[in-house]
Amino acid sequence: MAIERTLSILKPDALEKGAIGKIIARFEAAGLKPVAIRLQHLSQAEAEGFYAVHKERGFFKDLVKFMTSGPVVIQVLEGENAVLKNRDLMGATDPKKATPGTIRADFATSIDANTVHGSDSLENAKNEISYFFRQTELTHYEWKK
Repeated sequence: MAIERTLSILKPDALEKGAIGKIIARFEAAGLKPVAIRLQHLSQAEAEGFYAVHKERGFFKDLVKFMTSGPVVIQVLEGENAVLKNRDLMGATDPKKATPGTIRADFATSIDANTVHGSDSLENAKNEISYFFRQTELTHYEWKK
């Protein structure tokens, strides 16, 4: 069993819709347990730093503006094949192309307001987790077989 950790962010539109509990319940039902979680309003510097990889892209300023428009829920999810499982639960970035039953298909309204962020690789998960959480903030679970 490959237990991994991945970063998950519930974006401002998820909070505006009152969907926090519904989305977290989906992660838990799929075997992804939150090992760190907090509500936070990102500063412009935090959002710019987190999304720095996109700095040269045309959507960067709008993304930062959106991510700072309201609070977000930042969490670390742990479970078997967590990165891929989270990506599958989220669905395609564009909710119009997302598979029915995925988070983005059910809650997102546009490619810009797409409700959730999730790490796209184990390496990025480690970097993203350390951007928001100290190692001492992560809880450890005893996994039952």
